[in-house]
Amino acid sequence: MRRRDFIKGFVGSAAAWPLAVRAQQGDRMRRIGVLSSGGAVDDTDAMTFQAAFRQGLEQLGWTEGRNVQIDARFGQGDADRIRKYAAELVALTPNVILTSGSTATEQMIKTTGTVPIVFVVVPDPVGSGFVDSLSQPGGNATGFLQFEYSLSAKWLELLKQIAPAVTRAAVLWEPPILASIGQFAVIQSVAPSLGVDVRPVKLIARSEAERAISAFAQPPNGGLIVTAGAITFRDRDFIAALAARQKLPAVAPWRSFVRDGGLMSYGVDFADQYRRAAGYVDRILKGEKPADLPVQAPTKYELAINLKTAKALGLDVPSSLLAGADEVIE
Repeated sequence: MRRRDFIKGFVGSAAAWPLAVRAQQGDRMRRIGVLSSGGAVDDTDAMTFQAAFRQGLEQLGWTEGRNVQIDARFGQGDADRIRKYAAELVALTPNVILTSGSTATEQMIKTTGTVPIVFVVVPDPVGSGFVDSLSQPGGNATGFLQFEYSLSAKWLELLKQIAPAVTRAAVLWEPPILASIGQFAVIQSVAPSLGVDVRPVKLIARSEAERAISAFAQPPNGGLIVTAGAITFRDRDFIAALAARQKLPAVAPWRSFVRDGGLMSYGVDFADQYRRAAGYVDRILKGEKPADLPVQAPTKYELAINLKTAKALGLDVPSSLLAGADEVIE
């Protein structure tokens, strides 16, 4: 209950941040912009991640309303909205900006070449042109990798472990995002060794994805892999429900996908990444430059399994998977 109350308090007080800060103006006040590619103020996961970031700042001495103001925007997977919010945040002249996801990071880098940027949940910052290298970012941005592309192979391996009969897998992805292409390429490269034929399915409009997945599910032995992206994250509950209707075993990168009824998830502990990002924001506010802060890899991964969904699909979950799970929903 305390965690839920904390999140509710964060959401409910969002509108009051500017008023609270104006009442306590002073030389010590710093401003942090936050731009998320996905999420929304009624998205529990998004609020949990934002709360973790604020908790990290609090532990480092930055108290909202006393010495720091935070202006947050949520793109909800909409490129036009993200572009608009990037311009809005830069116009507020923040001292540093936290971005979440490749789309928000790309747009923010296009919008400002001077304001320091700390990114999280970005799979390929070098390939995307956000930094020169992981060890020496070289510009006004640095941050935290979402994962290495090799992680994508794990999703297919796990799908095959929990549902050995799967010989076909639909892969939900977001063209033309570079990270989506990279994830699918890795999945495709390991598919032959696992005896699985993979097929990409675009997730742009829900109606189109539903038609494609419904058609894919008609022959037997199918499965579903959800790649990481702003739109797939936003629509994860819809995808979980669609997989259940079509009786497809499905794996995704987020634990909340399993809580929404999806079969399995494996991915980075994003709350931990947001907490770590607070450390970089703190160092920048104290005078360090993004160019001198190396991009860091994830340190925590989590596996979740929904036994109720497995039972509905007629699957017996291997004991080895259950033993390694961080969360099992019964």
